[in-house]
Amino acid sequence: MQQLSCEVRDELWQRLQRQSREGGQSVGQIVNTALADYLDVENIHTLYQVSTATALVEGIYQGAVRISTLRQHGDHGLGTFEELDGEMVIVDGHFFQVRCDGSVHEVGDHVLTPFAVITKFAPDAEVVLDRCPDLQRLTSRFDGLRDSENIFYAVRVHGFFEYVRTRAMCRTHEGIPLVQAAAIQPEFEFRNLTGTLVGFWTPEYARTLNVPGYHFHFLSDDGRFGGHLLQCTGANLRLQIQREGTYQIALPETENFLKADLRRDPSEDLAKAEGERK
Repeated sequence: MQQLSCEVRDELWQRLQRQSREGGQSVGQIVNTALADYLDVENIHTLYQVSTATALVEGIYQGAVRISTLRQHGDHGLGTFEELDGEMVIVDGHFFQVRCDGSVHEVGDHVLTPFAVITKFAPDAEVVLDRCPDLQRLTSRFDGLRDSENIFYAVRVHGFFEYVRTRAMCRTHEGIPLVQAAAIQPEFEFRNLTGTLVGFWTPEYARTLNVPGYHFHFLSDDGRFGGHLLQCTGANLRLQIQREGTYQIALPETENFLKADLRRDPSEDLAKAEGERK
């Protein structure tokens, strides 16, 4: 992300400051939005999602959107693949698949996803976390960067990790509930490597749409290791966060999605499937 330094008239500066106070946005966010509108550039603070967390919990794994379509909506994100075949990690516009055998490879545009979340990442703020003893310390530091419990955030971490534990879902038949599929997911442990965490923070009220709270996927810098993050320890980690102003969902038009009963609260099953095993 580039930095812009310029002089503005006192009147404009005062208006910017007032708008920032009243609207709850930083001056940088206001300027970025204004420039995007003036230059006819799509607003970067848009979160694009395929399907819903509830649909995934209920076992709807049929591919709905191709990677080629996702590319049009961002360069930072996560998700899974058709038939729940592994973890999707989107880093700097590159789409990686982490399979349950631990293998990692970059995927092509033709590949389908039943669930994914992506955004154009241009962070609003960043800090360096000197010591990160565990995932809870990491998320607590991000909590200090968030200014609301009611909007979505994209988050990213890069640096040296002394320890990382991940998991990857195995290919699963359509209709098998997520919590049942997750019961046999293999876990992996990595030590002393540099890598990137990509993720999102979702408000509690949106739990039927996405995983509430923080959701991270990991990819090592050499592209050899990755998966859904369960735990980590690190040092000198660079934390970045972006506030999302627009939330856009592409709902599948598959027969199974259209006929599914999606009224159940997925929170308990998501916690079992996505969280660390005790």
